[in-house]
Amino acid sequence: MTAIAAVLCSALVLVGCGDDKKQAQMPPSQVKVMNVLVRDVPLKSEYAGQIAGKDEVKVQSKVDGKIVEKYVQGGQFVTAGQPLFKIDSRQYESAVLQAQANLAQAEANFQDAASDLERYQKLLESAAIAEQTVANQQAKVNALYAAAASNAALLQKAQEDLDDTVIYAPMTGQLSIDDVAIGTYSKSGTTTLVTIGSNDPIYAQFSISETEYMAFMNILDSQPDTLMNGVNVGIKLSDGSIYPYAGRIVEVDRALAQSTGSLTIKALFPNPEGKLLPGMFARVMLTGRVVQNAMVVPQRAVQQLLGKTFVMVANGDNKSEAKTVTLGPLVGSYYIIESGLNPDDLVVVEGLTNLQEGKDLAITMTTAEEMGFSFEPDMNVYNPDEKKAN
Repeated sequence: MTAIAAVLCSALVLVGCGDDKKQAQMPPSQVKVMNVLVRDVPLKSEYAGQIAGKDEVKVQSKVDGKIVEKYVQGGQFVTAGQPLFKIDSRQYESAVLQAQANLAQAEANFQDAASDLERYQKLLESAAIAEQTVANQQAKVNALYAAAASNAALLQKAQEDLDDTVIYAPMTGQLSIDDVAIGTYSKSGTTTLVTIGSNDPIYAQFSISETEYMAFMNILDSQPDTLMNGVNVGIKLSDGSIYPYAGRIVEVDRALAQSTGSLTIKALFPNPEGKLLPGMFARVMLTGRVVQNAMVVPQRAVQQLLGKTFVMVANGDNKSEAKTVTLGPLVGSYYIIESGLNPDDLVVVEGLTNLQEGKDLAITMTTAEEMGFSFEPDMNVYNPDEKKAN
């Protein structure tokens, strides 16, 4: 071997030794780990919904006329039978007087004809009058009786029209603020004077797609008819707070809407404080079956590569180890793990970037609270079993 070759070999050996020494001195990867959580997990789904009044009625007059009095203000709470508006009643009062006069005249005509008939019948017994005359008089009496009955009906109708000049609340509830002003001309059955609705209880209406429906039925692990009695329903308001009363599903459409491909569902909630108002948007939360002793890990700990799903854990030697897992449903910030992990595994939740299997780890224990992980909605706040809709 020449001197030059010997020098080169020595240099290569030195370089190789330097690389091995550098690799051996690489510091362990800094990671945060947390224990696998084992707990009972209610399976939930959330859907966009809108609050709607349970009962809503457009108040319209039964007679035509100008509004001359208002007994209420828009937005006011009223009880069934409470007066709301009064229509100008003068023409209807006149109609009653006219009908009374017509009835009195018809009754007088009937009484006169009836008296004549009685007299004719006595004359017929002594053959002092033709039988045809009596028959004609009987027909006249019958006609006048019918006329009197007709006038009595007209009087009743006139009196009902007069009574209908005062419009009463058909139900207990709250009035809309778009009530008409005094002087407005009301057309019977056409003009809406005010809208009245009941907000306790109140509906939350929402729609779910066919895919969502099938996914939730898988979560429910039951038959479709149990939607009506086997599901706890909650509401998350627009500010993120959880409505304190639980509801129940009361109406499920019989088919998917052809235009949208979605299924419309209504849930009924108590609303004693009036916190929910028609038109509000909310997230409707459905809770199905509870998975007992479920193992859960944060969603951020789950990785997927080349069609495989795995979780990086810290093994007993403080080295990274990839464990292939089978995922269950996603609940809030967590996945339910159906297989692949042990309850005592330490799952890496931070420091996963470029972390490979077999790396030395510098472990820092953390908690779900420190990392901001949670089950949504907060199961300590929302307990559907505590309050049930009536």
